[in-house]
Amino acid sequence: MSQDLIRYDILLQEAMRGVVRKVMGEIARTGLPGNHHFFITFVTGAPGVRISSRLREKYPEQMTIVVQHQYWDLEVSDSHFEIGLSFGDVPERLSIPFLAVRGFYDPSVSFELEIDDKLEPGANQKETAPTPMLAPDKAKAKLETVKAKAESKKAEPAEAAEVADAKPMADVVSLDSFRKNK
Repeated sequence: MSQDLIRYDILLQEAMRGVVRKVMGEIARTGLPGNHHFFITFVTGAPGVRISSRLREKYPEQMTIVVQHQYWDLEVSDSHFEIGLSFGDVPERLSIPFLAVRGFYDPSVSFELEIDDKLEPGANQKETAPTPMLAPDKAKAKLETVKAKAESKKAEPAEAAEVADAKPMADVVSLDSFRKNK
């Protein structure tokens, strides 16, 4: 097999981050349309992430936020987004670089992106074993549990983060697992 000198893996990761950037930019300008809302998972220790020490202590590796009913002052640039959210009735301002984003999920249309942190530009590019994934039925059950808890409680971002942060995003199965067979 030939060596990939073009680095399609990196191009794909950049394209997925571009989708997140574009969607967040539109939401900043026009607000959330219809029933759309997002679960965004990011690495809390990534360069450029700005969150309170309280949140960093609670989520030392990664955190999932919910952009739905209670957010404010969403600002999006080419490199990051900033957003106001409430965690346990405490307002917080978060700044999240797109390079820190590892997952993006819109449950209203079952759209999901998983961004592999091992493939970002500038990362160590040596060969690594693929991340083990859950069997499709287990992954779907886990995802349904997260959605059900978040939607049934009309969860605040902190509650949803606790639910979604229980396991790393590496346990998520690709979109093909959730597509209906024709």
